[in-house]
Amino acid sequence: MIKKFIITGVACCAIFGLCSCKEDYSDMQLPNQHEHPTLEEVGNIHTFKAPLYWSVYERAYELDGDDWDSRNIPLEEWELNFDWVARELLPYGYDMVCTDGFLPINCDGGQPYMTRLGQVPIKDLIAAAKRRGLRVGIYDSPLEMWCDPETLIPGTNYTVGSLLYDKSIDKVKHPKAKDKWHTYIVFSHPGAKEYIDGFFKHYNDLGVELIRIDFLSWFEDGEFRHSDTPVGKGYGRQMYADALAYICKTAQKYGIYLSLVMPHLYNDAEIESRYGNMVRIVNDTFNGGWGFTSSKDQGRYWLSWPNCENQYDGFTYWSRISGRGKVILDGDFTIMHSYKTPAEKEFAISIQLMAGGPIAVTDQYCTIGDGDVAYYTNEEMLALNKDRFVGKPLDATLMSPGSNIWYGQMTNGDYIIGLFNREEEPKKFDVSFAELGIAGEMKVRDLWKHVDEGSASAISAQIEPHGCKIVRLSK
Repeated sequence: MIKKFIITGVACCAIFGLCSCKEDYSDMQLPNQHEHPTLEEVGNIHTFKAPLYWSVYERAYELDGDDWDSRNIPLEEWELNFDWVARELLPYGYDMVCTDGFLPINCDGGQPYMTRLGQVPIKDLIAAAKRRGLRVGIYDSPLEMWCDPETLIPGTNYTVGSLLYDKSIDKVKHPKAKDKWHTYIVFSHPGAKEYIDGFFKHYNDLGVELIRIDFLSWFEDGEFRHSDTPVGKGYGRQMYADALAYICKTAQKYGIYLSLVMPHLYNDAEIESRYGNMVRIVNDTFNGGWGFTSSKDQGRYWLSWPNCENQYDGFTYWSRISGRGKVILDGDFTIMHSYKTPAEKEFAISIQLMAGGPIAVTDQYCTIGDGDVAYYTNEEMLALNKDRFVGKPLDATLMSPGSNIWYGQMTNGDYIIGLFNREEEPKKFDVSFAELGIAGEMKVRDLWKHVDEGSASAISAQIEPHGCKIVRLSK
């Protein structure tokens, strides 16, 4: 019924040109919608596994309503979270902590790059993490300016301000629009490459190993699906590709992992999948919960950011570009205490690991629920991450029966099968292994119950609402 309604709605849009739903292409195979830019070859960058890490997102998001200049997380509070991560999560492979948005980036002492996040010196923050054996990721963009425009770009006589938009020479999509909340550099200006190189050198010297670059869609064309007016000038698809190619090469030079956030992913992510190690495929976590994981705008996707409003649809739709040795799909952050039932908590972890995505914990030492750490630390499930496992749905059509069945193979030949119930009522699954290309009987082990279920050539299971069953098959 849902699928029929959505397809009918799209047909109406095509006939009547209704602006309100012109980009809702749910359950349709899409043609290429945008120009194909010239893409520079940068070699194979997809040699990393999906990271397991902690992000300050939940705490920073809580500050969103405060006056911008007053937003700050004291170093002591960061350290309490670092202590918790090192104690509870690091032994299971969560070896990194990462900053995020909603906090002021400050540049002191004539530096063109961040020296302070809120009131905390970034070097102190990084040192505190490393003392606890934790690697560090930073939320920042080499395409943006935070410093005094008169600051010199390292190794040049150009100022950072000289990289900004100049209406007399720069062609953009929305000349009259302002870059909302962001001050972007123009990659074609002299000094831009040196600015980007200096950005990565700055963070490499500080010991940073991951950079999360946000608001890429706003840079590319200045458009945002949730806004009726442009949110930026839009510097063009070719410039976007050229800039990301150079960013990618520079990140490789310094050994830094690139996480690309808020990309449009036009033309099946032809740019982002080439130049990013990891790409976001869903809207922000915000307050988390079942809506974020599965139910918000269920079964729908759009042609621009945000393409999907829930993780499950995002992972399903974008499974077309994922796989071993390919770009990693990022489902954003997990707030375990935001889920209502144990079934939802298992589901939230399972779909991310089945799709080969990262697990980015953002619960805090003071918000994590009793027993919730156990969902993050199931070693039988985390074995998928260690193996760089990437599963696929039986059918990538959103809301199809096959989209609820995921499967893939481990490097040792074992298979993983995931059955997901997104509905409000119990759901019966009967899946023959032969349907998935798996011949003969296999030993079956439930990875959440930690129980061997004997040998079989099929799975029959009754799964509770918002629940899942993940099994490992071996000879």
